[in-house]
Amino acid sequence: MSNRETVLVIAPHPDDETLGCGGALLRHQFENHEVHWLIVTGMSSEAGFSLDRIKQRCQEINQVADCYGFHSVHELNMPPAGLDDIPLGEMITRISHVVGLVEPTQVYVPFRNDVHSDHRMVFDAVMSATKSFRYPFIKRILAYETISETDFDLKPGAAVFRPNYFVAIDDFLARKLDVLSIYQSELGPFPFPRSIEAVEALSKVRGVQCNSRAAEAFMLLKEIV
Repeated sequence: MSNRETVLVIAPHPDDETLGCGGALLRHQFENHEVHWLIVTGMSSEAGFSLDRIKQRCQEINQVADCYGFHSVHELNMPPAGLDDIPLGEMITRISHVVGLVEPTQVYVPFRNDVHSDHRMVFDAVMSATKSFRYPFIKRILAYETISETDFDLKPGAAVFRPNYFVAIDDFLARKLDVLSIYQSELGPFPFPRSIEAVEALSKVRGVQCNSRAAEAFMLLKEIV
């Protein structure tokens, strides 16, 4: 990581940011980088969520934001599991607005071939919202893996997640797992994919791949030097 970066992590749903790059975000925080969070979807009564569940999610978002020390949090409140029904142009416009406000040097985005359609739609919108000739301040784009989504895509012939960029998080794994535990409604007992044990195991496997005790893996999509 460079000496000074402005980072934007784009999460289709709250918890994607922590599953995919929570350790890296904590490392950015430790290195005094400016980090921003864009959440694309949001719970609403129109989408079938109870008022209690919506309130709980708001509390989770606030707690997680405090843990990472985000400089700003942007919520588009689009319908979860319903992005296929949103015109792509609308999503591009709204994501582009946030990108223009933040002016990130680095962007984290979900992997294109995740099994969840929301992740695919967000990826496609972000690619249009990060074109170099419109947003020259963006120097690096990294795709993160989301356990239970990236690893469950079984389409024959589809591109698989092949990491070529690793961030060592030896000193940040325990804190990442603490942050993840805030999302109690999203977690389950092992061997459920979104469990503390599974996320810790993946971090250790990625660490082995880059000679560290724990790491997060990414696909480097673009880097301008």
